Amino acid sequence: VQLLESGGGLVQAGGPLRLSCAASGSLSSVIAMGWYRQAPGKQRELVATLTRGGSTNYADSVKGRFTISRGDAKDTVYLRMNSLRPEDTGVYYCKVETLFSTSWGQGTQVTVSS
Repeated sequence: VQLLESGGGLVQAGGPLRLSCAASGSLSSVIAMGWYRQAPGKQRELVATLTRGGSTNYADSVKGRFTISRGDAKDTVYLRMNSLRPEDTGVYYCKVETLFSTSWGQGTQVTVSS
């Protein structure tokens, strides 16, 4: 599975941003799709995940502000981010897990200015 993220950029605190992750390849066995982020000097952390069955999981720090969803064609996963904070700054990575493999995107930079 190949992944391509887009939608990152510079935004003021309090503003919104939507990230997209387009997946290609063998998607019939996808188990879950998700977003992770890595701030400078910190470890990569989970932001949100969405299972094939529709269950979602969010980091406590983004609950109520971020929403993960999947496109109708099931080949794109989105992360809608509202009320952004400077601490949300980092490189955001898309991850897709199938029955056979785990794939990561190249990442997209999100910078939130105060």
